Amino acid sequence: MARIKKGDQVIVIAGRDKGKTGRVLRVLPDAERVVVEGIQRVTRHVKAGQSAQGARTGGIETVEAPIHASNVMPVDPKTKKRTRVGFRVEEGERPDGRKRTVRVRYAKKSGEDL
Repeated sequence: MARIKKGDQVIVIAGRDKGKTGRVLRVLPDAERVVVEGIQRVTRHVKAGQSAQGARTGGIETVEAPIHASNVMPVDPKTKKRTRVGFRVEEGERPDGRKRTVRVRYAKKSGEDL
């Protein structure tokens, strides 16, 4: 199970954007990278062409580039500081009465579920 998922609030702990926070837009598990909104913005020269919505204008665009997953940490929902992630196994019951176990992510600082 992943420690960082899409939609998580994270803080950058290394690199040129150190200290900034943002929400995870995309996770690239094969490359061990994540795309965070407002972080690692790079300029890209775009040629004018056609897209699904119609003609795309060319020029210089700024887009978020992937950042390595080891350079970000989840934000604790209670303290709003960075935290490590732990996993807790909980017993549950399915609608048909069978038992099931679920791994739940939680913030190690406060114990809150992520």
